[in-house]
Amino acid sequence: MDALCGSKFWDSNLSVHTDSPDLTPCFQNSLLAWAPCFYLWAALPGYLLYREHHCGGYIVLSRLSRLKTVLGILLWCVSWADLFYSFHGLVHGGAPAPIFFVTPLVVGITMLLATLLIQYDRLRGVQSSGVLIIFWFLCVVCAIIPFRSRILLAMAKEAGWGPEGEAHPCSTGEWGRTQPLWDVHGRARRRSQPRPPPPSAVWDTVSASVWGKISDPFRFTTFYIYFALVLFALILSCFREKPPFFSPRNVNPNPCPELSAGFLSRLCFWWFTKMAILGYRRPLEEKDLWSLKEEDCSQNVVHGLLEAWKKLQKTAARQQTAASSGKRVSGEDEMLLGGRHRPQQPSFLWALLVTFRSSFLISICLKVAQDLLSFVNPQLLSILISFISNPTAPTWWGFLVAGLMFACSMMQTLILQQFYHFVFVKALKLRLVIIGVIYRKALVISNSAKRESPVGEIVNLMSTDAQRFMDLAPFLNLVVSVPLQIILAMYFLWQNLGPSILAGVALMILLIPLNGAVAMKMRAFQAEQMKFKDSRIKLMSEILAGIKVLKLYAWEPSFLEKVEGIREDELRLLRKSAYLQAISTFTWVCTPVLVTLTTLGVYVSVSPNNVLDAEKAFVSVSLFNILKIPLNMLPQLISSLIQTSVSLKRIQHFLSQDELDPQCVERKTITPGYAITIHNGTFTWAQDLPPTLHSLNIQVPKGALVAVVGPVGCGKSSLLSALLGEMEKLEGTVCVKGSVAYVPQQAWIQNCTLQENVLFGRALDPKRYHRTLEACALLADLEMLPGGDQTEIGEKGINLSGGQRQRVSLARAVYSEADLFLLDDPLSAVDSHVAKHIFDQVIGPEGVLAGKTRVLVTHSISFLPQMDIIIVLADGQVSEVGSYPDLLERNGSFANFLCNYAPEEDKESLKEDSRTALENTEDEELLLIEDTLSNHTDLTDNEPVLYEVQKQFMRQLSVMSSEGEGQGRPVPRRRLGSAEKAVQTAEAKARGALIQEEKAAMGTVKLSVFWDYAKAMGLYTTVAICVLYPCQTAAAIGANVWLSAWTNEAVVDSRQNNTSMRLGVYAALGVLQGILVMLAAVTLTVGSVHAARSLHQALLHNKMRSPQSFFDTTPSGRILNRFSKDIYVIDEVLAPTILMLLNSFYNSLATLVVIVASTPLFTVVTLPLGVFYVLMQRFYVATSRQLKRLESISRSPIYSHFSETVTGSSVIRAYGRSQDFQAINDAKVDANQRSCYAHIASNRWLGVQVEFVGNCVVFFAALFAVIGRNSLSPGLVGLSVSYALQITLTLNWMIRMMSDLEANIVAVERVKEYSKTETEAPWVVDGSRPPTGWPPKGEVEFCNYSVRYRPGLELVLKNLSLRVRGGEKVGIVGRTGAGKSSMTLCLFRILEAAEGEIRIDGLNVADIGLHDLRSQLTIIPQDPILFSASLRTNLDPFGHYSEEDIWRALELSHLHTFVSSQPAGLEFQCSEGGENLSVGQRQLVCLARALLRKSRILVLDEATAAIDLETDDFIQAIIRTQFESCTVLTIAHRLNTIMDYTRVLVLDKGMIAEFDSPANLIAARGIFYGMARDAGLA
Repeated sequence: MDALCGSKFWDSNLSVHTDSPDLTPCFQNSLLAWAPCFYLWAALPGYLLYREHHCGGYIVLSRLSRLKTVLGILLWCVSWADLFYSFHGLVHGGAPAPIFFVTPLVVGITMLLATLLIQYDRLRGVQSSGVLIIFWFLCVVCAIIPFRSRILLAMAKEAGWGPEGEAHPCSTGEWGRTQPLWDVHGRARRRSQPRPPPPSAVWDTVSASVWGKISDPFRFTTFYIYFALVLFALILSCFREKPPFFSPRNVNPNPCPELSAGFLSRLCFWWFTKMAILGYRRPLEEKDLWSLKEEDCSQNVVHGLLEAWKKLQKTAARQQTAASSGKRVSGEDEMLLGGRHRPQQPSFLWALLVTFRSSFLISICLKVAQDLLSFVNPQLLSILISFISNPTAPTWWGFLVAGLMFACSMMQTLILQQFYHFVFVKALKLRLVIIGVIYRKALVISNSAKRESPVGEIVNLMSTDAQRFMDLAPFLNLVVSVPLQIILAMYFLWQNLGPSILAGVALMILLIPLNGAVAMKMRAFQAEQMKFKDSRIKLMSEILAGIKVLKLYAWEPSFLEKVEGIREDELRLLRKSAYLQAISTFTWVCTPVLVTLTTLGVYVSVSPNNVLDAEKAFVSVSLFNILKIPLNMLPQLISSLIQTSVSLKRIQHFLSQDELDPQCVERKTITPGYAITIHNGTFTWAQDLPPTLHSLNIQVPKGALVAVVGPVGCGKSSLLSALLGEMEKLEGTVCVKGSVAYVPQQAWIQNCTLQENVLFGRALDPKRYHRTLEACALLADLEMLPGGDQTEIGEKGINLSGGQRQRVSLARAVYSEADLFLLDDPLSAVDSHVAKHIFDQVIGPEGVLAGKTRVLVTHSISFLPQMDIIIVLADGQVSEVGSYPDLLERNGSFANFLCNYAPEEDKESLKEDSRTALENTEDEELLLIEDTLSNHTDLTDNEPVLYEVQKQFMRQLSVMSSEGEGQGRPVPRRRLGSAEKAVQTAEAKARGALIQEEKAAMGTVKLSVFWDYAKAMGLYTTVAICVLYPCQTAAAIGANVWLSAWTNEAVVDSRQNNTSMRLGVYAALGVLQGILVMLAAVTLTVGSVHAARSLHQALLHNKMRSPQSFFDTTPSGRILNRFSKDIYVIDEVLAPTILMLLNSFYNSLATLVVIVASTPLFTVVTLPLGVFYVLMQRFYVATSRQLKRLESISRSPIYSHFSETVTGSSVIRAYGRSQDFQAINDAKVDANQRSCYAHIASNRWLGVQVEFVGNCVVFFAALFAVIGRNSLSPGLVGLSVSYALQITLTLNWMIRMMSDLEANIVAVERVKEYSKTETEAPWVVDGSRPPTGWPPKGEVEFCNYSVRYRPGLELVLKNLSLRVRGGEKVGIVGRTGAGKSSMTLCLFRILEAAEGEIRIDGLNVADIGLHDLRSQLTIIPQDPILFSASLRTNLDPFGHYSEEDIWRALELSHLHTFVSSQPAGLEFQCSEGGENLSVGQRQLVCLARALLRKSRILVLDEATAAIDLETDDFIQAIIRTQFESCTVLTIAHRLNTIMDYTRVLVLDKGMIAEFDSPANLIAARGIFYGMARDAGLA
C-alpha cells in the first residue's frame, strides 16, 4: 500500500498516541475512499437477485428521482475530473502517485453504478432503497475525517504556523487535503515553539504545499464539491418516492404503512408510530387495523405448504407401491439390507422446512450478525477499564470507547429488532398454514378417521398445537446461535483467564445431563397432559352441544364430576411440570454464578501470582452474562422442541388420516337415460366395521321420483351417504349424473342470515328466490321473524323451530337447481299439513322439482302412491323395488306393512289424486314460527332492537347498536320485495341479529382483575413472592459489589491476600441467590396451579348453572374458547410471565442503583431517560393491550366456523362448496392475523425505542466514568458498565412483560366474566324439598299461567288455566307458533312464569329446586342427543340402575337385538353426538332412558317424528302399556298417535282454543277437525 501511495499507510504516532489524532493521507486516499465502493459492489449481486423476485410495479419519473440522478451524474463527473487532472499532471511532467489514478477511477465507476441503481429501483417499484442510503451514509462518514483534517489546516493557517516558503510536513491528498505540523508525540506545535525536524514518515508525501497557501487548489475544490454532493444525496435518499403503479396501496382502503415506508422508517419501525399514537388517544377498533400484505395472506401461504405436502405424499405413495409391488429380495440381500423397511409416512416437518427454508436462512444470518456484535462491547469494556487504570492515556480514547459502545449497541438493537420482526412474522405464517391445512383436511377426512379425531381434538390442533409451533419459531435459530455464542464466549474467556475456564466448562457439561433428564420428564408429562386437555375440551364441546338434554334430565352433576375429574388429572401433571420448571430455573440462575465462581476460584488458586484485577473480573462477568443468555435459552429451546414434537406428531397423525375417495362415485360415465346406477355395491362406514349396505343393485331413471322406505337402522340414510361418496366402497360401482343437492335428516343451518342460508353462496335471483320460499312454505315465517329474511340465524339454527330448520334446508336444495335431489326424510320434522304442502309444491309430480331426479327417504306412507319407484330396504339390502301398484300386487312384506298401517281413509284417497291445495290463504299465513323446545329466543315482532350485527364473511356491515331506539314499537312486518334497498337490508339485518358481537373490553385492565388473580393464587403466596424477589436481587448485587471490592484490593508483592475469604463470601452470596430464586419459582408455581383450579372451577360451575337462553344467544365457539385458549393461558402462560416481569423489574432497579452509586453524575440523565421510557411504555401498553384484545376476539369466529364446517361437511361436499368454505376460513384467519401482525410490529417499535434508552444508559455510564476517571476505581467502573450493558435487555423485557401480563390477564378477565353471568334457580332448595315419592299421582295444573321469553317481550302463553288429572294421556296440538313446546319448557322451568303458577300434585313447582323438579319428570325430546361415552353412561350416568333394569329397558325399546349383537354390549361406545347410530336408533335410546326413569309424568316432544311407522307403532304400544298409570303429555305431528288419548289440547296464539276428547273435538268441527281432515283422519 505504501508503494501505491508513495507514502506511509499507517502511523500510530499520528493516529493513536496523541491528544489530537488524525489519519495519514495514504489511509485517507485509499481505504477510506474505497470503503463505500467495496460495500456497494459486495451488496449488489444479492440485492439484484432479491429485486428480480420482488417487483412492485414501476414508479413514474418524479422530481425527486430526477434530482437523485443528476446528483449521481455530478459525482461521477467530479471523480473523473480528478482522474483527468492526474493524467494532466502526468502529461506535464509531474509524477502523481498511482493512488491518484486508482481512487478516482474506482469512485467514478461506483458513482455511475449508484446512478444506474437509482433508475433500476424506480423501475422495480422501490420507494426507498436501503442499499443506497447505507452507501451514501458511508460516503459521508468516510469524508468527515478528511474534512476535519482540512479544518485543522485552516486553524493552523490562522495561527500563522511556519515561515512563508517552507514546505508543510503533510502534502495535499487526493481531495487537496493538507495536514497540520506534528511533533514526534503527535502534538501540534505553535509558531512560538522551536520546530524540530519532522519525522520522516510525515515528510514522505510532501508534494508542494507552501505555508499559508494551498498547493493543489483543484483537488481542494473538488473535495468540497464531492462532500456537498454526497451529503445532499444522503438527505435526498431519506425521502421516499411515490407509490408505484399497480401496487396494493392503489386498491386497498387501509394498506400496511410498512409497504410504503422509507428505509429508515422500516429500520427503526417508525411506520408504526401513527398507530401507537392512535391507540394512546382512543381504544383501537377492527377498522383501524391494516390489511395484510399479499405474501402474508392465508391463501398464498397455505397453497405453498399444501404443494410441498402433496409432493411428499406422492413420494411416500410411490415408495409404498414399490414396496408392495412384489419385488422380492434374496435372503442374503435382506440380511445385508437389514430387513425391508416399511415405507415412511410423509414428514410434515420436512414440508414446513421446504416451505420456509429461505426465511429460516435469512433469520440465521441476522442472528449470527447480532451474536458477533454482542461480543464487541465486552472488548470495549476491557479497553475502558485499561483506560481508567492508565492516568496518562489520552482522554479522547475514553470518549471514543463510549461512542463506540453506543454505536455498537445501536447496531445490535437494529439488527436484533429486524431479526425478531422477521422471525415473528414467519411464526405467524407458520400458525396460519397449520390452521389452513388442518381446516382443508377436516373437509375431506373419512368417517372412520372422524371417529378417531372428534371436533374437540381438531379444535385443539388448530388452537394449542398451532400456537406451539408459533411459539417455537423464534427459538429455532438458537440451534445455530447457541453453539456460536458459547464458542465465542469460551474463546474470549480463554484469552482473559487462560485454562482456568475449563473448570467452568466442565461444570456446564456436568449440568447438561440434569437438564436433559428434566426435559425428558417434562416431555412425558406434556404428552400426557395434552391427552387430558383433549378429552376435557371434547367433553366440554359435547356438554355445550347437549346442554339442553342435561338440563331436562338434571344430569349436570354427573358431567360436572367428569370434567372436574379430568381437570384434576390435568392439574396434577401441570404441578409436576411446574416443579420441574422450578428446578430448571434454579439451574439456569445458578449456572452462571457457579461457573463464574468456579472459574475465578481456580484462576486465583492455581497460582498466587494470578491477580484478579477489574479488567479480568468484569470482562469475564460481561462474557459470562452473554453466556448466560444461551444457557438460559437452552432449557427453553429443549422445552419448546419437546412440546412442539408432541404437537407435530399429533398434526402429522391427523394429516395422514384416510380421506374420502373422490373417485368412489363415478360422475362422468353412466348408462344413458339413468341418473343413478349402483351395481353390486357394498359399503361400510369404516374398514374395521361390518358392511352397512351390501349387494345393492339399483337403477334410477332420469327425472324419476323415488322413495326409500324401511324400518329404523336398515340403511336408508346410509344409501344417500353412499350416493354422495361419504361411505367407503368395498366393492361394486356407483354412478351419479349431474349436480347434487342434499337435504340431511338433521338440518344443517349456518350462523348467518336466513337469506344466506338459502342462497348458500349463489347469486340472488329475486324471482327464483321468492318462488323457492313460497314452495317451501317459508313466506309466512318471514313475516314473524324480526328482520325477515335478513334475520340472523343462531348457531345450529337455535332461533328456528325444527320444522323451520328443515324447510330452510329444503329451500337451499330447491334454490340450487341441481340435477339430482337427495332428500333424507325432510317431512318428518314438520306438521302433517305442512308436509302435504311441501310434497305437493316441491317434491311431488307437480312440484317445483318436477322433472328432476328426486330420491326421498320417508316414513310417511300417504305420499307413496305418487312415487315412480319405491325402494324397500331391510338389513342393508334391497328387499323390493318397483312402483306402488307393482309392490301391492306382489303381496310381499311391503304390501303387508301397508295394509297394517295405512288408515282406511288414506287407502281410499290414494286411489284418487292426493294433491290438494291448502284450504285458504289464512292457512298459509298460519305457517308461523314453530315454537319448539329449542326455541327460547323467539324473536317476535316486538323484540327490542338490542342486538349488534355479527360481522360475517361476505357481508361487510357497520355495527348498528340501536339501544333505546324503537323500544316497544313493533317492527313492521316485511315481505321479501324484489326491489329492496341496501339500507333496508342492513336495517333488517340489525333487527334480526341474534348473536351479540363479542365485545372487546376497552382501556386499561382494571386492578380488580389483578386482585382477582392474586386472590385465586392465595394472598399469603402473593406476599411471599413479593418478598422473595427483592431478596434474590439484593443477593445478586451483593455478590457483584463484593467482586468489585475484591478487584480493587491492594496488590502486595504481585499477589492479593484474603482470596479464600473473598471466594467464600462470593460463593455464599451466589448460592443464596439461587436458593431464593428456587423458592420464589416454587411459590409462584403453587400459587398459579391453585389459581388455575379455582378459576376453571368457578367458570365450569357457572356455565353448568347458566340458563338455556344464555347458550342460545352465545356461540359455543365463544364459550369453548374460554375453556381452551383462556384456561391454557391461565395454566401455562401467566406464571412464567409474572416470573419474568419480576426478574426484569428488579434487575433494572439493581442496575440503576449500581450505576448511580458508582457515578452520581448519572442522576442528571436519569430523569429525561425515565420520562422518555415512561412515555414509550404508556404509548405501547395502551396500543398493545387493545391489539391483544382484538386478536382474542377475532380468534373465536375461527373455531365457531370450524365446528360448524365439520358438522356440515357432508352438505358442503354435496353442494361442491369446499373451496368457498376454505376461502371463508382463510378470511377469518386473515382477520385474526391483522391484529397479530400489528401486535408484533408494536413490540418491535417498542424494542427500538426502549433499547435506545438502554443504549443511552450504557453511553452515559461509560461517558461519566471517563469524565470522572480521576476519582473512580477500575473495579467500580467495571461494575457500573457491566451492569449497564445488561439493562438494554431488561428494560425491554420489563415493558414487554408488563404488556404481556396485561394482555394475558385478559384471560382471567374473560373467564371471570363468564363465571359471573346470571344463573338459573338453585338446583336444590334445602328448606323446600318435595316429599319422598312425589309426585304420587302426576296431576298437572296450570293456574292463570303466563310466560314470556325475556323481559320486555310479549307473552307467549296467556292466562293458561287447565288441569290434567293423574294418569291422563293428553295430546297437545296447534298450528306452528301456538306455544306447544313453551308449555313443556314451563313445566321443566326452562322458562320461568311471568304470572300464575304450575302445580304438580298440589305443589307449586316454583317453590322447589330445579333438580328436584326435573329429576321427577321425563321427556323424550325432538332432537335425540347422545354423548361420546358407553351406552350404559348414556342411559344411566349416575349408575342408579341395575344391569337387569337397563337390559329390560333396551328390550322394551327394541334395542336389545342391536346392543346384544355388539361385542362390547352395554359398553358399546357411542361416537360424538351418537353419529354411529341412526337417528331412529338414537330416538329409541331416548325412549330407553324414559323407561328407566319411569317417572309419573312423561312428555313426548314430537319424539317419533324421525322413525318409521312400524317402530312408531311399537313405541306407542310401549307408552300405552309401560306408562299406563303415568300422565303423558304428547306434542304430536302425527295425529294418528293421539287419536286414542283421553283428551286433546288445541292451542292457538298462546291460549287454549279447544280441550276435550278427540271424538268430541272432531264432532265440534273446530280447529282440530281441520287438522285431522288434512291428515286423512276425519
